[in-house]
Amino acid sequence: MSRTPPTQQFDVVVIGSGAAGLTAALNLADRFKVAVLAKGEITAGSTAWAQGGIAAVLEPGDTYESHIEDTMIAGGGLNDRAAVEYVVEHAAAAIDRLADLGVPFNVGDTDSHDRFHLTREGGHSHRRIVHVDDATGWAVQEALTAAATANPNITLLSGLVALDLITERHVEGQRFATRGCHGVYAFDVAAKKVRRFVARAVVLATGGASRVYQYSTNPDGSTGDGIAMAWRAGCRVSNMEFNQFHPTCLYHPTVKNFLITEAMRGEGGQLKLPTGERFMADYDERLELAPRDVVARAIDAEMKRLGLDHVLLDMTHHPAEFILHHFPMIHARLLALGIDCTIEPIPVVPAAHYTCGGVMVDLAGRTDLHGLYAVGEVSQSGLHGANRLASNSILECLVFGRAVADDIAKVWETLSPPPEIRAWDESRVTDSDEEIVVAHNWAELRRFMWDYVGIVRTDKRLERAHHRVKLLRKEIAEYYGNFRVSPDLIELRNLVQVGELIVRSALARKESRGLHFTPDYPHTLADPRDTVLDPVSAR
Repeated sequence: MSRTPPTQQFDVVVIGSGAAGLTAALNLADRFKVAVLAKGEITAGSTAWAQGGIAAVLEPGDTYESHIEDTMIAGGGLNDRAAVEYVVEHAAAAIDRLADLGVPFNVGDTDSHDRFHLTREGGHSHRRIVHVDDATGWAVQEALTAAATANPNITLLSGLVALDLITERHVEGQRFATRGCHGVYAFDVAAKKVRRFVARAVVLATGGASRVYQYSTNPDGSTGDGIAMAWRAGCRVSNMEFNQFHPTCLYHPTVKNFLITEAMRGEGGQLKLPTGERFMADYDERLELAPRDVVARAIDAEMKRLGLDHVLLDMTHHPAEFILHHFPMIHARLLALGIDCTIEPIPVVPAAHYTCGGVMVDLAGRTDLHGLYAVGEVSQSGLHGANRLASNSILECLVFGRAVADDIAKVWETLSPPPEIRAWDESRVTDSDEEIVVAHNWAELRRFMWDYVGIVRTDKRLERAHHRVKLLRKEIAEYYGNFRVSPDLIELRNLVQVGELIVRSALARKESRGLHFTPDYPHTLADPRDTVLDPVSAR
């Protein structure tokens, strides 16, 4: 019987196996030995769930400046223009690399010799979304996973729940000139033991924190692990108040997180009340093609005004063949649930979808800790500002994943070999006899975050949430200090930390901008500023 070593050493450890993590790993693997850690199966992250596509300037008449401007408008002017320019200008090359890996993007019109079929989504002024039917994320995940599996320098490890980043406080008898990251402690689900993974560089690619809310379009793993670990390790986070609610999640008694892609509205889908009346004209001249924050607030307002459980997304004005051609996966999934979207509208509600804030990084993906990088939804790169433009998410993963790999190679000689790291200490904890506490605390957190820190916030609601989240964090910290860790406890600890960061950030912003809307401060200030939280000054 083989014994798994308590410590494993690699050149680089990547935490997360979606588009961000695998892109970084593949670009590192020609020079370094890389481990990719996933807390579930390698393909179980948010990337595989993405339906819409990837934005890039590919259509004749479209321009970088137009894509940049659309991104800045959607982001409420809070975007870092340098980051937006960097991503937009590297988008086409990222698409080419995916095509070279075998991603079967839909081809364009043969008569006009278009390489790709491009669709349009909310907030975009041109057709610039490349896609694989309505299952782009799965196709991207499949291609990246296959390439990583075939690469001898990449070790894919599943069933490992990242617990805490390894820093100088986990090293005895050694001083460091700069604060750095030397690896990660991870809970091995199968062995029920905490293992050490050490490396010269660590890449956080753990995704967002949408599961802090009761209703989410994301898989169960979107629990803010990377944001919480980086915060505890001493990294600044910013703009955590900007939580994107996707306007159109399926409303169904048993299926709670099935996303209805933005592309449906891009191809003419109409939002209607149960009476059949369209309502977006009352909120924005762009109608259903307005940015997500506008559409989500409009739906939320109509539901509250009329006491509705949902609104309707109607595609029935299109021929059935059009819907079957463009949205085969969605049609099949809905049909299995008893909804035929070719002849009846789809019941939809907003749901938490994307975390626009995160760990602060520069254009190379560097964080405040030497040797620690962050890429994708876990990070705050400046690309999204106060609201992410549709189909810029996988794009960010692809562009910054490569940038991170390039920078690690560039600064490799400045990254110290990992020192001797302390083993995880379980000498003063026992097995829990109150596991039900974890489930109850999880439910309480997600409920009050949904009620008080949702699509529309007020100071009164936020103060209530702040009081509750502080009490809950104290209770969970006490529980964590007395019992052995488990995957549910690790995720709950991270979620309550991220919940507190969201509430603190929301209380700090005295305006309405992008995804943060409050009737207490309905106007947008002239000077856009990031909300930056610093754990060092908070101690």
